[in-house]
Amino acid sequence: MSLSTIARVLRRRTALAAGATVALSLVAPVTAQAAPAAAPPPSKQPVATGYGGAVATVDPDASATAIEVLRRGGNAMDAAVAAGATLGVTEPYVAAIGGGGYLTYYDAKKRRVHAIDGRETAPAAMRENSFVDPATGKAIPFDQAVTSGLSVGTPGTVAQWDRGLRRFGTRDLGTLLKPAIRVAEKGFVIDGEFREQTAVNEARFRDIAPTRDLFLPGGKLPEIGSVFRNPDLARTYRELGRHGADWFYDGALAKEIVQTVNKPPVVPGATRNVRPGLLKNDDLDDYRALSKDPTRVSYRGLDVYGMPPSSSGGTTVGGALNILANFKLDPNDPVKALHYYLEASKLAYADRGRYVGDPAKVDVPTRELLSRGFARERACQIRPDRAATAPVTPGSPDGRYDPCVPPGRSSQALTFEGPQTTHLSVADKWGNVASYTLSIEQFGGSGITVPGRGFILNNQLTDFTLQPPAPGATPDPNLPGPGKRPRSSMSPTIVLKDGRPVLALGTPGGSTIITTVLQTLVNRIDLGMSLPRALAAPRATQRNTPQVFAEEAFIQRYGKALAARGHRLELFPGPPRGVIGAAAGLEILRPGLVQAVAEPTRRGGGSAQVVHPLR
Repeated sequence: MSLSTIARVLRRRTALAAGATVALSLVAPVTAQAAPAAAPPPSKQPVATGYGGAVATVDPDASATAIEVLRRGGNAMDAAVAAGATLGVTEPYVAAIGGGGYLTYYDAKKRRVHAIDGRETAPAAMRENSFVDPATGKAIPFDQAVTSGLSVGTPGTVAQWDRGLRRFGTRDLGTLLKPAIRVAEKGFVIDGEFREQTAVNEARFRDIAPTRDLFLPGGKLPEIGSVFRNPDLARTYRELGRHGADWFYDGALAKEIVQTVNKPPVVPGATRNVRPGLLKNDDLDDYRALSKDPTRVSYRGLDVYGMPPSSSGGTTVGGALNILANFKLDPNDPVKALHYYLEASKLAYADRGRYVGDPAKVDVPTRELLSRGFARERACQIRPDRAATAPVTPGSPDGRYDPCVPPGRSSQALTFEGPQTTHLSVADKWGNVASYTLSIEQFGGSGITVPGRGFILNNQLTDFTLQPPAPGATPDPNLPGPGKRPRSSMSPTIVLKDGRPVLALGTPGGSTIITTVLQTLVNRIDLGMSLPRALAAPRATQRNTPQVFAEEAFIQRYGKALAARGHRLELFPGPPRGVIGAAAGLEILRPGLVQAVAEPTRRGGGSAQVVHPLR
């Protein structure tokens, strides 16, 4: 089914289930608490089609916030910031002002896509061996690296909001924070997903005093159906709205963040070794969100825009699409199409690991990684009937490309990235589109809450390669360094046709983000699925590893046929086990008519809403 005809063949019309906007709580308690449930939470629906603007997120309160902003005349950037702030309340273990993210934005007036890099940066004092234990010469255990001040990078979210609003917004930050403040004060109803995420973190949360007090009220896991309030965050948001972004980076809050990172507030008597960090006041004062040109590749008559380095999303999704452009993917032969998808992903991941890092610190050959000549050379390694043995060697994006090169092998390991991120996609009535992925890295980030502020700090610096390579080994572009941004896989994507947006898409999932976005694009563009089907379809991820990790439904449907081609399929280990990603996207069916699409079941399902639903 083509993008131009889907609007004519829609059979189901999905009405809006926006949920009531929460009212301002007149009396706020001094500390966060869990209390008996009052009203039920807003309902979730995975698909909504209509006019006047649309949004897809993982959370109905965040989606309702975006719709509220759009109804009141705000644009897509305004709505994205407001929804992101609300996710900081309702999804505090994955989205917070203590983290960062990446955003792509289509400006309808100028018909141009922009990218804003809000990735965290390493402190000026960080070195290649900062995560190495001098007693052993080896990287400190990963779990110890995560729950530490050492893992905390300079947060980028607030600076990213500020830059986005200054360039494209129509509302001030203080106004856009008000819906999130209302949710924080009145609270939201705890579901099984939130309780499970808390339980996963319970042991380390108990060792950090402000985190324990905030997320384990009364010393217990919050009960499903109870109401969780966060007045500390409401107060922080209110002050942020009043004082602006400078207060976060060069004001009182900046000093509080630095104090927390350098002297983590560990519970007296706790035995956990929570290492101090390297963050200084100057690191926050020097931080800047960056405006960048997005990556762009042409694919099947569409222009696919993505996030450039320091994210590897745009180069890897784009590189894989360029490789796939050398093959015909037949919707009548999905096994062969999926074989090509897995092989292209394998090759693109090999190139990602070898070449992509922070372009301010290392030489990233972005142009050549996205060149058609390089893609043709890489495509020559793909056999139509047999998977290449992984890991494969990276290519040579040097501008000198042969028709074919022989397959090779590489021992380069896959850098660990936590899958706990979130994504939202927004379109407004003027045709502006925002695709925004934000994160604090792990579920619960570093586990360290700024006392009295209601938000957890990130552990994004564990996205660096923690162990420097041996002398003479292949260079690693993702080693820690002063002021450096760790490589990410976040892939907020916008697709244009004839200069106008037709798709926006993104997902959480750590290094599986790239494959989820790529597979969803292949499902939609090549295999003719509607966007709801493309997003809900069972997933597999090939990241240049010996195994193809997949969801159970994918293995059941395609496992035998792909195994016959040499693919070794195993159940995705998670977390959560057997579930890859939690995507959110939208499709412009015709001018003004938008279909917002969220996950129907993964991670509890998402929330798609529109301003004026199609009846």
